[in-house]
Amino acid sequence: MAKTAPNNFAAERRKARHYAMQALYQWYMAEAPLNNIEAEFRSDYDFANVDLDYFQALLHGVPTQVDELEALFEPLLDRKLSDLDPIERTLLRMGTFELKERIDVPYKVVINEAVALARKFGATDGHKYINGVLDKAARQLRALEVGAEPG
Repeated sequence: MAKTAPNNFAAERRKARHYAMQALYQWYMAEAPLNNIEAEFRSDYDFANVDLDYFQALLHGVPTQVDELEALFEPLLDRKLSDLDPIERTLLRMGTFELKERIDVPYKVVINEAVALARKFGATDGHKYINGVLDKAARQLRALEVGAEPG
């Protein structure tokens, strides 16, 4: 049982990010109230195997810091913020939030999860862009963690 617990935990977090990305995209596009979006998601989807606390932390944390988050990753872009695809913008907000606020999550996990979501929901090569921007953001926000790696 103990060996599967970390895998279950990772799967629950993955689902939380998946739903949070969709909910934050909806918030960004429709400008609907966060509480309404959360209620809709909790009603429409099975949250039995989802890390609900993590979902809520992302859903309610990203919008409260959206300007600060964008200010952190905007200098790392090769285009204007307004030119970003809405999925890319949502994933960069979410990934930057995790890098900044969730130091309990290794930076590589944050990047890998954002890349996986970009592969699933984003444009053809959007995942490469997400990877590059979040990697640069990690070097700034997690300098000690990134610098501690061998190589």
